[in-house]
Amino acid sequence: MRAALIPIGARDKTALSGRPGGVEGPAGLRYGPRTPGYRGGVRDIRRAGERYPGGEPEAGIESRHAFSFGPHYDPDNLRFGAILACNEERLGPGAGFSEHPHSHTEIITWVVRGELTHRDSAGHETVVRPGDVQHLSSGGGVRHVERNDSTSAPLTFLQMWLAPRDPGGEPRYEVVRGIADSTPYDVPEAGALLHVRRLAAGERTRLPAAPYVYVHVVDGEVMLGDAELAPGDAARLTDEDGPEALATTPAQLLVWEMT
Repeated sequence: MRAALIPIGARDKTALSGRPGGVEGPAGLRYGPRTPGYRGGVRDIRRAGERYPGGEPEAGIESRHAFSFGPHYDPDNLRFGAILACNEERLGPGAGFSEHPHSHTEIITWVVRGELTHRDSAGHETVVRPGDVQHLSSGGGVRHVERNDSTSAPLTFLQMWLAPRDPGGEPRYEVVRGIADSTPYDVPEAGALLHVRRLAAGERTRLPAAPYVYVHVVDGEVMLGDAELAPGDAARLTDEDGPEALATTPAQLLVWEMT
């Protein structure tokens, strides 16, 4: 099923892969400069059920990919703004991803439920919990392990990959504990800000006015204009003038503001 595309004005669209100046990205794909600016605004609603399935269910790993990923290659869904991937990962007790490499990618992780154990080749070992923002800047190359070390509790987390403006460099790592809604997390390497919005039922929030805004519903239900968004749904907003979202139940949103 194709996502609902609600035009607010005319736009220009250019192919995103194989362009000169591209960078070798995840899974060997080449991604070029970010999507060129559109004229007018576009509101593109993507439903949770339209995401590409992945993982290894027999190993306790279930994945849902909002963008072209691995064997699910979609040339029309390679990126939005700086975002290359928005993956929802569900790991059963004791399950995880063995050591694997990343390069030229800014990786932001948000734990929804459970605890995520991270170890990397730069010597970092941390446990990431709900409310924490984890940022792994992979630079020219880093390897890491991600696991659910619990013997009884499942783990759900969202992992978002962003394209840096200048690839390469030294890997860097940080965890911000218990980030507040009023304090967006800055990813200057990708020209992006991450806003966390935790809303009570009936509460409204103004979304950023920016060339690119990506809204992912973590929990609850919200209205964005006439569109009702449920957990796992997302909205890709292009050149909109700060629309409002209304929570119809207690809700949690991750909102990317990108130039």
